[in-house]
This record gives sequence, structure tokens and C-alpha cells, in this order.
Amino acid sequence: MDLELDGTSALVTASSSGLGKASATALAREGANVVVNGRDEGRLAEAVDEIDAVGDGEVVGVQGDLTEKADIEHLVERTVDEFGGIDTLVTSAGGPPSGAFMDTDDEDWYEAFDLLVMSAVRTVREAAPHLKESDQGTMTFVTSRSVKEAIDSLVLSNSVRMAVIGLEKTLSQELAPEVRSNAVLPGPHETSRIEDLVEQAVDRGDYDDYEEGLADWGDGIPLERIGDPMELGETVAFLSSPKSSYINGVALPIEGGAGASNL
Repeated sequence: MDLELDGTSALVTASSSGLGKASATALAREGANVVVNGRDEGRLAEAVDEIDAVGDGEVVGVQGDLTEKADIEHLVERTVDEFGGIDTLVTSAGGPPSGAFMDTDDEDWYEAFDLLVMSAVRTVREAAPHLKESDQGTMTFVTSRSVKEAIDSLVLSNSVRMAVIGLEKTLSQELAPEVRSNAVLPGPHETSRIEDLVEQAVDRGDYDDYEEGLADWGDGIPLERIGDPMELGETVAFLSSPKSSYINGVALPIEGGAGASNL
């Protein structure tokens, strides 16, 4: 299916690794010009090279910290300077530390809010005028299945990410019809973070090999496996395309059917 993204411009935050990188890769494969963002200069350069190798569009890396307002402003300005506008915005961010409620202090809460919520707020604030000028402006927020069901020892993610969904739903009304806003709620995917966790467990002797550890992560998921990051990335590309033109204000779980929530 041609998603009709050839020649469009996309900004994907926190995209030098993980699900952000998969989203940027999927958009590039569809011919979009993509700005890739990350804090680590070396990792960002590697990601740009990898994504550029699979896509037909231009791929540009812009270093920046999403908790810094000035960095976000520069990120959006650079995207517009490079590509003449923004058609697609995908917001992603790293996860806050795990921990139980009584083990988190005020600083933990403020840092999580700044990372997950204010990064999205500031990016949208800067990008929205450009998205409204596009004839196919879209925003997709990469959050977590924790907004549907609380996950043990993830009180910060369970609580703070809910604000991103409230933002996404509000924007789907305030910015429509010029801009569509949706969210994806990923469960476990085989990112470098999970790879590291499984490899550490193998080293500890918890599993005989990597495959056994990975299979254990898929235990309880009806599809009997965790996700491939590109499965999420391709969903983001679809939501960013005219092929999904009547989808707006949706929070889509991508977790192989693991969730027990009816809605």
C-alpha cells in the first residue's frame, strides 16, 4: 500500500533508538524526509546513517535534550529550515525510572512530568503553526500501555503518561480539521532496552539463552511474543498518512492483545 508520504516532512523526537527510531525508519521507507533527534551525538549519527540507508527521502539528525525548551525550539526551527515545513510530528520520549510510590520523591515526579508531558507540550506548541499550514498535518504521540492498565512498579509512567493522552484528545478537537492527533500505546517490543535486560538475565543464569528469555517476555500475550519495533513504526506511518484520514483522537494499544481492559 502506498501511504502517499513521498516528499512530506516529518519530525520524530527521541528517535535515535527504540520505538522512536522505528517510527522514523518507517516514515523514511515511505519516502518522507525525516528529522531524527537524540541526546547522544554518536548514537544519533549511527541512527541517521541506518535510516538514510532504507529510505528515499532526506534524513537529518538534530541533537537536543527534550527537557530543554531551547533545544525543542531549535529542533522545530531546524526541521522547517531543512524541509520548508512540517507535515508529520511524532513525539516520543524515554521512560521514567521504575519504582513504587513510596520510593519516589518530589524530584522524581517533576522530572517525569518534564520528560513525558512538557516535552510533548513544548514540541506541539512550536510545531502546530507549521502543521496547520500542511494539507495533511498529523501528530502521533508514542506513550505506553500503562495509560490503560497500571503496571507494577511503574507508578511514574502509570500516572504521568495519562496527561499525554489528555493532551492528544484535546488537540484532536482543537486543531482539527487541519491537524489530526492520535496516540499509540505500545506494550513490550524488542528494543535495545529489552535486549539488554534479557542478556543480563541470561548472564545471571535466569535463562539458558536469549531466545528463552525473549519467549518469557511474551508469556501471557495472546500472540505469544513481544512486538517487533517496526510493527509499531509502520502503524505510526499509517496514522501519519492520508490512508488514515478519518482516524482522529484515537489511543491505539499495540501490545498483541495482552491488555485486559475492555476500552
